[in-house]
Amino acid sequence: MHPQREPLHNELHARPSIYFSEPAHLYHYAFLADAEEHLRLLAKLGQTTGLAFDTALVQQISSIEHTVFKWERHTEFSTLTLMVPKRQESESWPAPPEWLNEVVESCCSTLINATQVGVEGRDTWLGSPEAYGFIDPAGSQVGGADATVWSDFHLDANGDNRFLLLNSGLNAFRLGRMVRRLLEIETYRMMASLSLPLAKELALELQAYELELGELSDRNAEQEDDNPRPLLTDLSRLSAKLERSGCRSRQRFSATDAYARIVFSRIEELREARVGDCPRLGTFILRRFRPTVHYCAAIHQRQERLAESTARLNDLLRTRAQVEIEEQNSSILRSLNERASSQLKIQKAVEGLSIIVISYYIFSLFKLGLESLGALGMAVQPHLAAAVLAPLGGLIIGFLAWRIWRVKRH
Repeated sequence: MHPQREPLHNELHARPSIYFSEPAHLYHYAFLADAEEHLRLLAKLGQTTGLAFDTALVQQISSIEHTVFKWERHTEFSTLTLMVPKRQESESWPAPPEWLNEVVESCCSTLINATQVGVEGRDTWLGSPEAYGFIDPAGSQVGGADATVWSDFHLDANGDNRFLLLNSGLNAFRLGRMVRRLLEIETYRMMASLSLPLAKELALELQAYELELGELSDRNAEQEDDNPRPLLTDLSRLSAKLERSGCRSRQRFSATDAYARIVFSRIEELREARVGDCPRLGTFILRRFRPTVHYCAAIHQRQERLAESTARLNDLLRTRAQVEIEEQNSSILRSLNERASSQLKIQKAVEGLSIIVISYYIFSLFKLGLESLGALGMAVQPHLAAAVLAPLGGLIIGFLAWRIWRVKRH
């Protein structure tokens, strides 16, 4: 059996919802948390509730005083969800239990989303969303008209966003899944929106970078600088700035795209239908959320295209520098060829002079030898001496010329 078969198969059952059927209140909190902060959150949760949590898991469901509690670990954030059955005499939006408030307060600096969902049945329904404090709410029939959801997307005094769900025909499984979709829409919408402040900041930076790139392009096109090195230095500095900007934002923009896709998918899964004159819930969210996603995507594309333009200009400038270097090398080679040709001519002249000098020296030796023989009384006729010594002198000179040629060849 493959060692990963069982874990991969059990992914079908990963991250189950909290299933319930009676009217209830659900409190959902999402915290930006890395691994260390997640462990700190679980430690505080265990200290407050007295329960033990397995840190090796990615989610865990527990029961606390007739309530159901669940925590989940995600890549960038952790979530806490508590389901409290509604009491007959309870108010429309009761405060969460004191122990949950204590946990949330301990991590309030990283709180990115707080949502409260009130689930009502036909027998507990107050008759209108306005009776629950909503002002101009958006609402939709969801789940094939088996439930209706409202929200005005205004934060209450505690900073919570509220949803009201009227259950008409959802069983416990479908009701838990529907509530989970609503909570995921809010959580992932907030996580996707984290890129918006960064995108606005980058928009100003990119504008300055575009102006700088335009100036460098003009300098390159007009070739104001005879030496391309200063222009190449400025362009390299701009490329370094863009790379730093990309490293700072690339992961955030990629996360925004992934989170936005989840939000769009969850809204489609609601299967909305209109309720009266209210705007549909998904339409209300997308009308304001989709421009945020598109703006972040546009800034990301603008950043990538600016980096590509800088790289192209860098290539053009390097090509120009390479051509100039090749011209300089060609000029140096021509100079070396001329110098070698001059040296070859000088060498040939020296070789000719060397042969003449050697020939003169050899014939001087022959002449001195003949004069010495005449002084000793052994006179040699001139024509006989010429007949013997001329071929010998020619052989000697030829041998010397052959040796010089051999040396030059090697």
